[in-house]
Amino acid sequence: MRPDWKGVYPAVSTQFRADDSIDFEQNAKMWESLIEDGVHGIIVCGTVGENCQLSAEEKRQVMKAAVEVIAGRVPVICGAAETTTAAAVQFAKDAEEIGVDGLMLLPGMVYRSTEAEAIVHYQTVARQTKLPIMIYNNPVSYGVDISIEGMKVLAEEANIVAVKESTTDTRRITELYNTFDDRFIVFSGVDDIALESLMLGATGWISGLTNVFPRESVAIYTLAQQGRYEEAREIWRWFLPLLRLDTIPTLVQCIKFAEQLAGRGSERVRAPRLPLAGEERAYVERVYQQALESRIDLSKFGL
Repeated sequence: MRPDWKGVYPAVSTQFRADDSIDFEQNAKMWESLIEDGVHGIIVCGTVGENCQLSAEEKRQVMKAAVEVIAGRVPVICGAAETTTAAAVQFAKDAEEIGVDGLMLLPGMVYRSTEAEAIVHYQTVARQTKLPIMIYNNPVSYGVDISIEGMKVLAEEANIVAVKESTTDTRRITELYNTFDDRFIVFSGVDDIALESLMLGATGWISGLTNVFPRESVAIYTLAQQGRYEEAREIWRWFLPLLRLDTIPTLVQCIKFAEQLAGRGSERVRAPRLPLAGEERAYVERVYQQALESRIDLSKFGL
């Protein structure tokens, strides 16, 4: 049951045409480019993928397209962010039939769950699918934290195999290992503390800004895995101003605009989101240009 999930997994954006429909052709190009650039897996229909702005059928179409295009070259994990437990169960069953490699499971959306409610939500979905499940623990955004005690309950579910740790508290990574050893695969889920998380033992990094600079993201992971922290830190310091964009309310717009600047996608978002404007837009463009002008030659690291 335990999958071999490790490395850099971009949470990919969902590309839209001018008429607001999904641009599946552009999505396919993005997935291909990311795989060519060395990412180790793909997350579709996550926060950056505007999961909650997609219809139920659209989410399933995105999954199907990703499975077809990626064709087993890297794992495909799909976000499951439904408003009710029953809908999440059905989503999991459909995802299993479509053939994704796993689910990144969120608590029920809109209603802010208690920890006990979130645990039952996770248990119920896990018991209705054979797919391996990653718990997305993000109390900053979703208002509920699955504590170490809560994870002890979820550890009893064999197919709950991973945690996307997004509390922003890097101490939680050590607490997970101290309590569970290697029972869970631990991913860092916050871009601007990813290197610290990798140094503390996280086996992967789910990232938004990897969509913009995938080779640098993979280089940071590779160097960290090799214990070459001084070299990883050089890239990290260069990357950090952009990575900070992952931790603000307009992260989706910021990442998609940066993708557009990099020639890797379009900034189009679905309402109620609006494209960046004014100083915020100018700031993202400025930070991107500064990164481009000071971009590090990765060949110096033998990568």
